[in-house]
Amino acid sequence: TTGLLTCEAGVLLSDILEVFVPRGWLPAVMPGTKFVTVGGMIASDVHGKNHHHSGTFGRHVDSIELALADGTIRRCSRTENSNIFHATIGGMGLTGVILSANFRLIPIETAYLREETVVAANLDQTMALFEASAEWPYAVAWVDCLAKGLQQGRALVSRAEHLKRADLPARLQETPLAAHRRGGHRVPVDAPPGLLNRISVSLFNKAYYAWGAAHADERVIHYDPFFFPLDRLLEWNRLYGRRGFVQYQCVLPKKESAGGLSALLERISGSGAGSFLTVLKLLGPRGEGLLSFPMEGYTLALDFPIKRGTLELMAELDIITARHGGRVYLAKDARTSREGIRDGYDRLEEFAQLRASAGGKTKLASSMSERLEL
Repeated sequence: TTGLLTCEAGVLLSDILEVFVPRGWLPAVMPGTKFVTVGGMIASDVHGKNHHHSGTFGRHVDSIELALADGTIRRCSRTENSNIFHATIGGMGLTGVILSANFRLIPIETAYLREETVVAANLDQTMALFEASAEWPYAVAWVDCLAKGLQQGRALVSRAEHLKRADLPARLQETPLAAHRRGGHRVPVDAPPGLLNRISVSLFNKAYYAWGAAHADERVIHYDPFFFPLDRLLEWNRLYGRRGFVQYQCVLPKKESAGGLSALLERISGSGAGSFLTVLKLLGPRGEGLLSFPMEGYTLALDFPIKRGTLELMAELDIITARHGGRVYLAKDARTSREGIRDGYDRLEEFAQLRASAGGKTKLASSMSERLEL
């Protein structure tokens, strides 16, 4: 009745949706997959397609129960152990082990949204559409990262809002709060090496943009394919072959976004290391966690197959991001350096000092914390 949920940190978002969507409740913020835990969402301070409206997941967390490295268990909130609370939100698990969380859900009348897709011919139009969509609760764009010249940054911009029961089509009136179905198609084998190359990705991007332009319209869509499109294809990472892939995600301050995004896209298209999954979003104000990723501006996320030159390209993207006052997303990073994040995260020292004082002499560490000297 209140929308206030207390659960163990290991509970999956998918399970929460199965239980509470039929009861008329939805988590206020969700990342791009439902196969994540509550603890992971807090530690990464995840954002969704509605950050410009609702902020990060951490904004909706009222309190957590945290086991420090020395075994001490503390309740943390904005009024109780608040310094540890704000270090844990987005803290990548380095302050302690989250045992449970208390957070707020939002009420919904249906499990469906009204989605409108609009075609943007270039980066200027794409950004203008985001600015014009400020009143829409959700907004996201797929970008053709290989388009050049006057077509650079062309995109399919999708914006959506929750549907009330009275606005549902007749065929959905009997089951307005249907949760997602389990299962889905599964990629059976690893793709052969080189399947995702400049030519194949370029052809896919051109075809997908043309298809999107031909079908751009308004439609009623269930929450599952809207929020979690990749979850319908289980083990989709196998499409990248046995060598796998690496993701690059950065955010640029709003005043630097136009120039920064153009520079990033130019370098990516020039490298030939195209991504068929390139996502652009407009973020709102920065998160309250010491290491929270979002800032007011644009975030760009891309997936690159691991091959010769990939890591060198990402190091160059780091330089462009830093030059424009941005930062990379720690939750999706596996290769940047201490120097690569030092300027982007202005509260690193505060985080390090708090981590040093919490939990006594024992400290939690990870390969990331050692690589970044956190």
